[in-house]
Amino acid sequence: MPSFDVVSEVNQVEVRNAVDQTNKEVSTRFDFKGSDARVELADKTLTIHADDEFKLKQVTDILTAKFAKRGVDTRCLKSADPEKVSGNKVKQVVTVRTGVEQELAKKIVRLLKDSKIKVQGSIQGDAVRVTGAKKDDLQNAIALVKKSITDFPLQYQNFRD
Repeated sequence: MPSFDVVSEVNQVEVRNAVDQTNKEVSTRFDFKGSDARVELADKTLTIHADDEFKLKQVTDILTAKFAKRGVDTRCLKSADPEKVSGNKVKQVVTVRTGVEQELAKKIVRLLKDSKIKVQGSIQGDAVRVTGAKKDDLQNAIALVKKSITDFPLQYQNFRD
């Protein structure tokens, strides 16, 4: 029976490269001279440090530009509110989301059931497995999910015949 998986993955190597490039650009830019602006990467969490809100916004813009240039979808980033550290200094925690979250997976399964396409979706950890009798039905299911879910980056992998 043909099937495929709906997943959400981020290339960690490209994330690290984007963070390194951002730190390099911040250290060489004139408007950041003498400031403590930087981006730290720990597992799937980015911490952006800056001297004030304006510089924090500048570093965030540089980071998102580097992500876009390296082919990392910026919709996978979830930013928390900036928090004051000491004096004027601020920091912001940004989480790199991977895997299909539980409520999004339920939404995808519900969408497939309501669409009357002859496919079945099942949640398997942080992925959704979609099975159907025909390849055409699976392709229609991919098109439906692509059209309906636009606020989160999804990939369609492991297509089996």
